[in-house]
Amino acid sequence: MAAPHDHKHEHAGHQHAGHHHAPADFGRAFAIGTVLNLAFVCVEAAAGVWTNSVALLADAGHNLSDVLGLLIAWGGAELAKRPASARFTYGLRGSSILAALTNAVLLFVAVGAILLETVQRFSEPANVPGATVMLVAGVGIVVNMGTAMLFASGRKSDINIRGAYLHMAADAAVSLGVVIGGALILFTGAAWIDPVISLLIVGVILWSSWGLFTESLTMVLQAVPSGIDAGAVERTLAELPGVTRVHDLHIWPMSTTEAALTAHLVMPGGHPGDAFLIDLQHRLEHDHRIHHITIQIELGDGAECRLHGKAHAHG
Repeated sequence: MAAPHDHKHEHAGHQHAGHHHAPADFGRAFAIGTVLNLAFVCVEAAAGVWTNSVALLADAGHNLSDVLGLLIAWGGAELAKRPASARFTYGLRGSSILAALTNAVLLFVAVGAILLETVQRFSEPANVPGATVMLVAGVGIVVNMGTAMLFASGRKSDINIRGAYLHMAADAAVSLGVVIGGALILFTGAAWIDPVISLLIVGVILWSSWGLFTESLTMVLQAVPSGIDAGAVERTLAELPGVTRVHDLHIWPMSTTEAALTAHLVMPGGHPGDAFLIDLQHRLEHDHRIHHITIQIELGDGAECRLHGKAHAHG
């Protein structure tokens, strides 16, 4: 039996093998996507300069930012696989979150550069060969959709992979817009269509990257991951046999694919045993996708108030 003011820290969820929750390996997808898109950026940028098409240059700039984004996401995914150390006790899982945020910021920088060039082109419109624009952008559709499909299987489980998928899918949509713009230029000869298409590209980039930016930013700030209902988690804990109160509940993202939880359970009947903790671990993982769990059992005799001061608000 615990001493009158004793409380115990019990850890559930840490005995799993390290590979059990590891994200899928998309290294090959990143390598193929990077090579394909870098080659296309060179071709598209050269075509943009040759044809004086700001739409092609804007799309090339966007694709270049996505190549850098793929490299950043790839680096974050690889760093997240590093094992824990004495200093980084959770490994470098958080690097995947930083990669996602950096990726989003990089897109905003690309938007600024494209917007500046587009505004200048409105004042100085240039003649653009519509057929060439259509041909180059058509190749872009194939390259970008092919790359997006490499990441399709992981887009629902990892924001880092979703960022890569969304960027490539958005690029395909942008290239389609450029094809349509090239057709309009070919049939109408209107020079203003090219910078208008560029503005539409800017809109697509902002729309596709804003969600990535806000979600990755909240992850950096250790907000409860978007797929987890903190209220439901608290109810799960409060309804456990023998639990009279839950306090100091904290849920935060460890990486783009893993979440952690700490909580204090007041159980006047004493420690419920390891089987209770193992069952709770599996329940939180299965029902709420929380992988790393630390539970503190307290008897509820007031010791927690003296040890922790005021109970933290949670919810």
